[in-house]
Amino acid sequence: MPRFAANLTMLFTELPFMQRFEAAARAGFKAVEYLFPYACDKHELAHALRANGLEQVLHNLPAGDWEAGERGIACHPDRAAEFRVGVGHAIEYATALSCPQLNCLAGKLPPGVTAADARRTLVANLRFAAAALQEAGLGLLLEPVNDFDIPGFFVTRTREALSIIDEVGSSNVRLQYDIYHAQRMEGELGNTLAAHIGRIGHIQLADNPGRGEPGTGEIHYPWLFQHIDALGYQGWIGCEYKPQGHTEAGLGWRAIPAVHRDATGAIE
Repeated sequence: MPRFAANLTMLFTELPFMQRFEAAARAGFKAVEYLFPYACDKHELAHALRANGLEQVLHNLPAGDWEAGERGIACHPDRAAEFRVGVGHAIEYATALSCPQLNCLAGKLPPGVTAADARRTLVANLRFAAAALQEAGLGLLLEPVNDFDIPGFFVTRTREALSIIDEVGSSNVRLQYDIYHAQRMEGELGNTLAAHIGRIGHIQLADNPGRGEPGTGEIHYPWLFQHIDALGYQGWIGCEYKPQGHTEAGLGWRAIPAVHRDATGAIE
């Protein structure tokens, strides 16, 4: 089975944030991720990780005013300076937390900005971030996000994200593949993973509809987990879903048996 990381922004929300590390470790997780660390002291976060034997595997670059509805500023031409300051801030946290890679949220297309100008801005910002992160020994990810949940989000599909990554041209930039977002925008999960697994630096999961835990929706996760294993993916899969009830009560999906195939590849 793949290795699962608890997303502490979405899971264990019954508890204050700093108590979620212990809850994740108690539930058997060996790694965590979350959207943003910046509201917390980085030394306190590092202590929580060490105290609970957890690895920090991902967090995002600063993404503007989240509470006001912003979902990234990397494609905003008038906020490049703010983005660059945020990259330095993110590197400080990632270094303190021994977090190997950071995710960039492109953001929504700003009013009055053409798609071409937004793309040029995004590529320039990603090149800056990639160079700074590479110097710090870190990887950078770009994540497509569905525009049903976030109308106007600028990067929504796998091919689009990979095209932007190609234009950036930096060896430490890879794709973050969120199964939930991909299912909503394009489907074809198995074939897309197979075609691009070598360019995927991180995977996240949730079921659809509703963004619940695996087994609550239409995605056949037992098959998908086996498929990801067969492709040789060695990274973590972040559990970025909304529990239907108490988090621990909904973790039974991790024991879902993988489907078995006969010698011809057919499901038995």
